[in-house]
Amino acid sequence: MLNINDYQAIHERTSHFDYNIPYNTYPCTIPLDFESVPLHWHEDVEFIYIKKGRGILVIEGVEYNVSAGDIAFLIPGNIHGIFQYEDDSMEYENILFDEKMFSSSLDEFYDSFLLPFFQNTVDVPHVFSQGVPGYESIKRYLDANDNISSHREGAWGLAIKGNLYLLLFNLVTLYEEKIDASSKKNIDKLKPVIKHVELHYSEPTTVADMADIAGFSESHFMRFFKETFGVSFITYLNDYRLSMAARLLLSTEENILDISQEVGFDNLSHFNRQFKKKYNKTPKEYRLNQ
Repeated sequence: MLNINDYQAIHERTSHFDYNIPYNTYPCTIPLDFESVPLHWHEDVEFIYIKKGRGILVIEGVEYNVSAGDIAFLIPGNIHGIFQYEDDSMEYENILFDEKMFSSSLDEFYDSFLLPFFQNTVDVPHVFSQGVPGYESIKRYLDANDNISSHREGAWGLAIKGNLYLLLFNLVTLYEEKIDASSKKNIDKLKPVIKHVELHYSEPTTVADMADIAGFSESHFMRFFKETFGVSFITYLNDYRLSMAARLLLSTEENILDISQEVGFDNLSHFNRQFKKKYNKTPKEYRLNQ
């Protein structure tokens, strides 16, 4: 089982990569490894490849029901989260790579063709499923890279990079329509808020503080946050804290009082009530029954 520290929840700061190529994969299962992966963002390109079962992805404020075979494509900075669908489990693979591995001073292909993709100026689907243009090539090259990276023999990195080039070539060829910036939801203003919750969720946090960080009035911040993510900021903050508590209940032997305080609740009775409301179990029952 993955440790809580193996998957940073928001704006992951440590390197995902090893060896000499900025490419790596992480198999995960919801809810075995994590009850959920709260909204987060990072600077790497990511594919989320659903292997078994079904679940929910939230990408840039839009909810997607996904199932085995679906593949999500996330560019740097996309805010996204992974959640359980009802009582189902979902096995998936996180595939991450650094876009700069394609940059070269010897040609302009990266600047001309790939950079618009990675800067979110081209209209590309967030989720590819059977029948969506580009799905078959994405699946083919990711499957090939899975096989290569499982052995890591010889100059395996060259094959990984070559397959990514072919995958991206197909996407660039299929998707050329530019996004109308004036119609885009200005979700970037909420990134500092999402990051603040990750770094300081155990500390007292007010709507007024978050509105200041986003550069909004309190009323506009509350309205914009709920319009974007479908829940109020307070609900999001409490759900985040409870998700962290659920991870700690399973990955540590800390007592429940310490865990409640560690994730930002200063009243144990309130923590117990909120936890049972979210999980239909007390913290003690959750620890014993998982």
